[in-house]
Amino acid sequence: MAPEREAAAAEAPAEAAPPGRVGIVLVSHSREVAAATAALAKSLVGTGDPAPAAPAGGLPDGSVGTSADLVRRAVEAADQGQGVAVFCDMGSAVLTVKALLADGFGGSEVRIADAPFVEGAVTALVTASAGGDLAAVLAAADDARTYRKL
Repeated sequence: MAPEREAAAAEAPAEAAPPGRVGIVLVSHSREVAAATAALAKSLVGTGDPAPAAPAGGLPDGSVGTSADLVRRAVEAADQGQGVAVFCDMGSAVLTVKALLADGFGGSEVRIADAPFVEGAVTALVTASAGGDLAAVLAAADDARTYRKL
């Protein structure tokens, strides 16, 4: 390469890494329910390259409950810099995530999805995997509330 081309190449900005995708976190009172819902959603994406979906189910010893530490770790695992949508199964799962939101997670924006746990997680993960931003992911999850089965 000619010296002037080498100098121009050295001064050119490096290619930016591709942006990450919105992450999904599944907070359930049951480790098995959270893990199975994450696995189901990933299997239904169909692209072979789903956005991150991290389960945070049960207590650290495997018993039923909600663990703030497991939720915090799941958010960190799912966060690719584009935001994280958190799905809660019920009651104290929502309260735990709200308390963590009040303290701040750091990193990306984290939002609770007000949507059905399974249907919302699937539609959110499909949307995130297709490159949807956090607003689109949350809107897709919200739309799952109106899915009729009959």
